[in-house]
Amino acid sequence: MSFRDESDDGKDLRKPFLHTGSWYRMGSRQSSMMGSSQAIRESSISVVACVLIVALGPIQFGFTSGYSSPTQTAITEDLGLSVSEYSIFGSLSNVGAMVGAIASGQIAEYIGRKGSLMIAAIPNIIGWLAISFARDVSFLYMGRLLEGFGVGIISYTVPVYIAEIAPQNLRGALGAVNQLAVTIGIMLAYLLGLFVEWRILAVLGILPCTILIPGLFFIPESPRWLAKMGMTEEFETSLQVLRGFDTDISFEVNEIKRSVASTSRRSTIRFAELKQRRYWLPLMIGIGLLALQQLSGINGVLFYSSTIFQAAGVTSSNVATFGVGAIQVIATGVSTWLMDKAGRRLLLIVSTSGMTISLLIVALSFFLRDFGSDDSTFYSVMSIMAVIGVVAMVVSFSLGVGPIPWLIMSEILPINIKGLAGSVATLGNWFTAWVVTMTANLLLEWSSAGTFTIYMVLAAFTVAFVAVWVPETKGRTLEEIQRSFR
Repeated sequence: MSFRDESDDGKDLRKPFLHTGSWYRMGSRQSSMMGSSQAIRESSISVVACVLIVALGPIQFGFTSGYSSPTQTAITEDLGLSVSEYSIFGSLSNVGAMVGAIASGQIAEYIGRKGSLMIAAIPNIIGWLAISFARDVSFLYMGRLLEGFGVGIISYTVPVYIAEIAPQNLRGALGAVNQLAVTIGIMLAYLLGLFVEWRILAVLGILPCTILIPGLFFIPESPRWLAKMGMTEEFETSLQVLRGFDTDISFEVNEIKRSVASTSRRSTIRFAELKQRRYWLPLMIGIGLLALQQLSGINGVLFYSSTIFQAAGVTSSNVATFGVGAIQVIATGVSTWLMDKAGRRLLLIVSTSGMTISLLIVALSFFLRDFGSDDSTFYSVMSIMAVIGVVAMVVSFSLGVGPIPWLIMSEILPINIKGLAGSVATLGNWFTAWVVTMTANLLLEWSSAGTFTIYMVLAAFTVAFVAVWVPETKGRTLEEIQRSFR
């Protein structure tokens, strides 16, 4: 096996391997406790600062998801849209995201994680402007498609970037920030939708990406991407910045180089090779988790929560919707804290089980309300039961099914197929999200009880999928996780 990088004028990459082991041991002996703790603090601050900047992308993602709920009544009245036309508008972000997902892996591989986010920000800004100036459905649809394209790239790139820069003891918590930022974006859309009209709300949607673009100039590129591309000096510089200038990074440098040494940046994987366990198993787990995340119906609930609460008999449906958004942020924050303590697999099982029970409660409440007594007290009790079930579903989703599939996808995919496989997994997520979003309003008109029963069955299947297939990744380096599939 050769460690010679053809892109670096024949530079022999074996040299760092010859001394880093002794360098690491000597550095470890010489560092004091005070210096070590200072280095850890410096590393944490640097990585957290990078995560907070790229988290503006998921905030944009969440704002796009939440926008359609508080604006449905106003947009349909102002532009004279039917229920089906508004359903198309709501679902077009997912269509755009599917296109973005197809391109996301290759864009992130060729121009880097930072360059990918820069590209994603531009169509988002144009899309929000198109919606804010819309006079008919054509501008609404075009704007929603452009937003979706940017969001599709963001949804793949941000969790991958965070996983690649985070130290293993913080990767779970920092990875969950991706979904926490999404929920903050949703909550902001719900909150601002109570006070401003839909055109102004669309203008406010520009803000996350306009702050993200300059912020990207102040953070380092992913060291693992730089290593894969053969940029050895830039890779070590980036890692040193992320870990702190007083930190000995030689051991981590060794691990990353061992992982990418056998993979040229021009290497390709033949279709026949995907039959190998180290490829098909992580790919199946990644696609399965991201598809099942959406098939539970969460996007239908979040996109049309005001309509659901109206159907349940709640008078202040927009206020209730904002309450759901706020609860989702809190629950995702709890998940961020638990991620590196309880582990990914346990949280997923608890989360999917909670969603199954919650969806059963919602389905029963609508069924009993439709076929039960006409007594006003009974009707009120069933409405409260439906609201409790929806809130419990959102809380359960936020504890595990929301943040963890994106994190696991970024952890388990081998680096030499991460671009292609990540695009396929992200495409699967957005395709199922589009199916759910496109059909949710129509299914709710058909039967609210039947709709939530379908979602409940799919959530129950997710419990079984996690229990059988999903491995625990807590406390392991990305290289260790990927070796475990061999």
